[in-house]
This record gives sequence, C-alpha cells and structure tokens, in this order.
Amino acid sequence: MKRIPRISATSRPASLGAVVLLALTSASVAAADDGRGPLGVTVDAAATRQSARVGALFGADRADRPAGGHFCTASVVHSERGDLIVTAAHCVTGADDGLVFVPGYRNGKTPYGVWKVTRRYLPDGWAEGRDGDEDSDLAFAAVAERDGERLEDVVGANRFTPGTETGATAVTVTGYPDSHDTPITCTNRPAPHSRTQQRIDCPDFTGGTSGSPWVNGDHQVVGVLGGHDQGGTTPDTSYSVVLGEEAAELYREATGETREG
Repeated sequence: MKRIPRISATSRPASLGAVVLLALTSASVAAADDGRGPLGVTVDAAATRQSARVGALFGADRADRPAGGHFCTASVVHSERGDLIVTAAHCVTGADDGLVFVPGYRNGKTPYGVWKVTRRYLPDGWAEGRDGDEDSDLAFAAVAERDGERLEDVVGANRFTPGTETGATAVTVTGYPDSHDTPITCTNRPAPHSRTQQRIDCPDFTGGTSGSPWVNGDHQVVGVLGGHDQGGTTPDTSYSVVLGEEAAELYREATGETREG
C-alpha cells in the first residue's frame, strides 16, 4: 500500500527509495503553479501564497512537536465559515485521538499556526463500507479559530470544484512525503483510470502525500490524492476519485449549504 491509511500506520519502507528532487528556478516553480510546464517533474515546493494553502496533518499529540510527525496532506478550500480543509477519507478514518492541521509546514516550523480539527465529514460510501469504498476516498474537516482568526482569512483558499472533466487542463499536485519535512510539487495532465477514478504521473509521491490537492490554473481543486489503492502502489503514479455528485453533496454538507429545488 502506497499511502498511510491511519495515524497508527507505519511509514512507507525506506527500500522504496528517497525522494530525488530536481532544482529549478523560482520562476519555473511559479510557472508550474499556474498549470504550465515543465510537466511530470517533481520539485521542492516554493514557499508561496498558493503553497501556504496546503499543509500537513498530525495527530493532536504532535501539536507542540511537529517535526517528523506528519502522516497525510490536506488543503484549505473555500467555505462561508472559512474553516474547511479537504483530504482523503483514509487520512481521517480512525483518528479518535484528534488531529491538527499545519498549513505551510516546513522543517518543523508552523508559520501560519496549528489548527485543531473539530469535525470530520465522510461520504456515506466510505463511512458505511467495511474498509471504505475507494470511490468515496474523500473527506472534509473543519478547524477551530485561533486567536479570533479563521483559517481561510490567514492563508486564503482554493475553490473545491466537482464536475470538472478529467484532463481538461494540467493540474499541480502538492503534498508532504512522510520522509520529508518540506512539501513537493509536480504539474501534469490527469488521465481517466476508470469511470470513477483519475490518475496522474508524477514521480516520488510516496507515503504521506495522500490528501494532496490537484489544483488547476484557476486555483480550483479538481482532485484529491487517494482513491484507487488509497492513492496508488507505486510512487510515480497517483490517483484521485473523480469528483462527482457524491463529492458535491459532501461539500454541501460540510459547508452547510442545501440543494436548491
């Protein structure tokens, strides 16, 4: 299994190899963030306004000592309450001891604070299945305010956009391998894997990158790393559920919106 399904799970074995990153100029990384090339190349994610919206998930017991303790990735998506993050369902299943989210996490530093998860939203297809339906491997979580500030007011948010055609544009995937304390990023064009799953070829997305957002050039989240084999069984090909009606309904539940008509 490529991804880490629960907080108590062990890290991906070192035998799968260390992440080898290519050095690019900051201009090249900025271009990748906008959905342009180079495609299929994994690099260290620069500390930018966009990358600050992506963060690492930790068990609540690591809130005061985050270095090396992250196990999954999540990102901020827009909501009226300004408190919402999206990740993979297998990242928050069984997290009975609590979770915290650290946006923009780097090398043990928490530049935008540590945010306590107060509620999780799981789709029926995942919550009702014995091991979870891989076509429902998506979740939202709400976080508490800090010092009177809302998460979205601090780091901004991307828009969660279900119903986008797979491969319509290139997307940028940003996440935290559990063997590294800095995020990595890669831009490429997704392709259909099945009617309900999409895939992307990006090197070195190992354990810990589950929950990584797939963000297009319009700052829309059109995929979340997870789904098939909880994200994939090799580090170079990753998966996401196709964000369809179940994802849209879950988002409406998490934001408190109701269906019209």
